[in-house]
Amino acid sequence: MSNPGPDLKGAALEEQRFHMLRSIAEELSGEVTFPTSFDIVVRLRKALQNPEQTLDHITKLLSNEPLIPVRLLHMANTVIYNRGREVKDLKEAINRLGLNNVRTQAMAIAMNQLLRSKEMIVFGDLPQRVWDHSFHAACAAFVISQRKTRINPDEALLAGMVHDLGAFYLLYRFTRYEDLLARPMSVKYLLARWHESIGHSLLMALGMPDEITESVRDHESLRPVPAQPHDLADVIYVSNLLAEGMADWLGLEDYTEASKAMVEQAYDIYQDCLDEISEVESEMRSALA
Repeated sequence: MSNPGPDLKGAALEEQRFHMLRSIAEELSGEVTFPTSFDIVVRLRKALQNPEQTLDHITKLLSNEPLIPVRLLHMANTVIYNRGREVKDLKEAINRLGLNNVRTQAMAIAMNQLLRSKEMIVFGDLPQRVWDHSFHAACAAFVISQRKTRINPDEALLAGMVHDLGAFYLLYRFTRYEDLLARPMSVKYLLARWHESIGHSLLMALGMPDEITESVRDHESLRPVPAQPHDLADVIYVSNLLAEGMADWLGLEDYTEASKAMVEQAYDIYQDCLDEISEVESEMRSALA
């Protein structure tokens, strides 16, 4: 790629951003485009919303994507879920894991595949940092919801997994703009400014439950850390802080300073959860490997 020169400024920069945002808004109001694995996850979500949907149909749906069944079988036979007998077929794996867990793990697999796609190579390790942050936050949400609330831990795990899905989606869309790919400061600025609102709109377009879409809306807006989470939004806010927020994956020095006190407060208040979060994360990473 040729040297693009300095980042766009003024009217030219605003015109580029306006064109990009309009294009994204048009897609979010229609049929969302994402890699194949995401298509499977969206159709799985719709299938699970239908109480008359059979396990056979869900098994057939998942079988259409080559990677997800392999990963689910592997996960069903890990220490976390193993019940003393090896699972050898997808239907039995789904039964063992449970439909809510299957939905969450399918999303995790899809996100993991997205960051490994060739389009993401141009962003270096940024997609991996977003994924590591999301994964850590998801494990924190699982543990916190389980220990501190009556919120379904599987729902919290999924919410944590997708709370920065807007960042993944934006990176995927940015690959269509060659000029932007060579302007890392513009990429970081747009991610910091848009990933929450775009993520909220994206989750609505994907048909995620209202509780999840609302929980990710303002997860980066600094506020006092609740000692006792009242709802899923509190759980995601705390979990995001325990994963050090977007400051970590974007490398924003000034933002890190502004959020440092809240991060430290979250670590102090939830000190009793940290070891368990690390254990859950280690087990889940092993299952997804």
